[in-house]
Amino acid sequence: MSTVENNKVTFAEPPADFDWAAIEDDSKSLAAGARESMENAYEKTLSSISEKEVLMGTVVGMNKKEVVINIGYKSEGVVPISEFRYKPDLKLGDQVEVYIEKQEDKSGQMVVSHKTARVHNAWGKVNHAMETNEVITGFVKCRTKGGLIVDVFGIEAFLPGSQIDVKPIRDYDQFVGKNMEFKVVKINQEFKNVVVSHKALIEAELEAQKKQIIGGLEKGQVLEGTVKNITSYGVFVDLGGVDGLIHITDLAYGRVSHPEEIVKLDDKINVVILDFDDEKRRIALGLKQLQPHPWDALSTDLNAGDKVKGKVMVITDYGAFVEVAPGVEGLLHVSEMSWSQHLRSPKDFLKEGQEIDCVILNIDREERKMSLGMKQLSTDPWADIEFKYPVRSKHKAKVRNFTHFGIFAELEEGVDGLIHISDLSWTKRIKHPSEFCNVGDEIEVMVLEVDKENRRLSLGHKQVEENPWEVFATVFTPGSVHEGTITGRAGQNYVVSLPYGVEGTVTAKHIKKADGSKAEVEEKLPFMVLEFNADARRIGLSHTRTFEDGDEPMETVSKGKRTRKEVDSTATSASVRSVNDKVEKSTLGDLSVLGDLKSAMENKERAAKDTEEEGENA
Repeated sequence: MSTVENNKVTFAEPPADFDWAAIEDDSKSLAAGARESMENAYEKTLSSISEKEVLMGTVVGMNKKEVVINIGYKSEGVVPISEFRYKPDLKLGDQVEVYIEKQEDKSGQMVVSHKTARVHNAWGKVNHAMETNEVITGFVKCRTKGGLIVDVFGIEAFLPGSQIDVKPIRDYDQFVGKNMEFKVVKINQEFKNVVVSHKALIEAELEAQKKQIIGGLEKGQVLEGTVKNITSYGVFVDLGGVDGLIHITDLAYGRVSHPEEIVKLDDKINVVILDFDDEKRRIALGLKQLQPHPWDALSTDLNAGDKVKGKVMVITDYGAFVEVAPGVEGLLHVSEMSWSQHLRSPKDFLKEGQEIDCVILNIDREERKMSLGMKQLSTDPWADIEFKYPVRSKHKAKVRNFTHFGIFAELEEGVDGLIHISDLSWTKRIKHPSEFCNVGDEIEVMVLEVDKENRRLSLGHKQVEENPWEVFATVFTPGSVHEGTITGRAGQNYVVSLPYGVEGTVTAKHIKKADGSKAEVEEKLPFMVLEFNADARRIGLSHTRTFEDGDEPMETVSKGKRTRKEVDSTATSASVRSVNDKVEKSTLGDLSVLGDLKSAMENKERAAKDTEEEGENA
């Protein structure tokens, strides 16, 4: 001890019996037994801990950054306060769990974690909560696609948007940063995923409320509700704890493309109970039923035959629905859109939203049905068909389509006629109409027959020209020889192309050549006419007979057989050999008869053309 007196420091003298050596040697300060007893007592005040262990501790200190936790060890644990974000009401004295990461770090401080301790025990707690249907508390951390991320026992769980509440939630952000109660509804052990639901807590309470509401429902009852959800097929309405559905067809009497055209979310509307199911908790509601039916307001002066204006609402494959008054629609069948009998799509005539004029064909007020027509506003082209297209008159027509037996040609909109395949050409054998022309081609036709009652016209194309077979009869006489080219086969026979565009047929037996070989396709040879049938437009030929002698029976194209004498009683074997030596090669200029026919046809064409031009000038 020292004192200061007159600016001088004076040191006190130590006691004579003070033992400095004993102070330096603390082992002598206590007896050996007493020291050991004191150390044991101190050890008992400390907990026995191990690393990687979860222990319970007491909060003994808190500040804005850290929480001090006493776990009964020689040093205390310090945990960031952010790990207790899920527990904003944390206070001194609260019991919390911590995970021992290290007993001491470099500075001698114990390292613990509350977050790791929660995760360590979380899966056991989550599984237990799902098994026991326990209500747990979680902290909503953030929003994610389709829902929210929730901190439950230190692990992240997913709260789907549909499980937040019994009513649709449009603003998820309002729940972020809040504690909420949940039930665990799904656990994926493999991927460590947990799904929770807040809606499940509310549904149990609502069940009793729903039973009470449904128990008091009656068909025809009118209630007030709130539009809860809108879908493409209808509107869900909250009736005060129980939902009902207004189907899109029960929103309005008129056609509705989407329910949003009629109602909006959160609208307060009056609805009528149409039907309900006690077991399935389904309630069918109606909105249009609270309004008078449009058919009841339809004018009684409106009758079949009246002309009306309408709007095309919907187009189908078979026609269109036309609104002629608010909520009143009629069917305009595709067959009533045009006088044409061709199968066409309604979209060729109309567009949705188009305003059109119609005629009421039939109206049934009891069944609330109406059929409409559009073609009736124009003149029926068949009304005076016998005067517009008399038999033997010639016209131009457009090829509309083919069948295996002929061509349908259109003279004007609504007036079609059939050209049979046999009436296409005088000279060519046509297997299918597509060999003769194409769809869309314009061809000349002659009216052969008119059936006004059944709306049918029989047309011909070959009849526009004179029949050349009457002249061919004088050229292709039986026994005459002509050069021809084998162009192909027709069943068991071969087709031969003759002069003037005429075709003949020859059997396999009659294409044998003089050297015994068989004639081939595309081979040009002389052929003798065995048969000429102008009515059937058939010419039977033979190459073999051009070099054979005698009067043996010979096969013809027809089913029967006849002798060479029957074909030409004046022909002899000598004359045949003479013909073989000099094959007849006639041309159009060599035959005066065909020349006259050609001139006559050209004159008729010029005269018809001049008449047509005079009509146009007039």
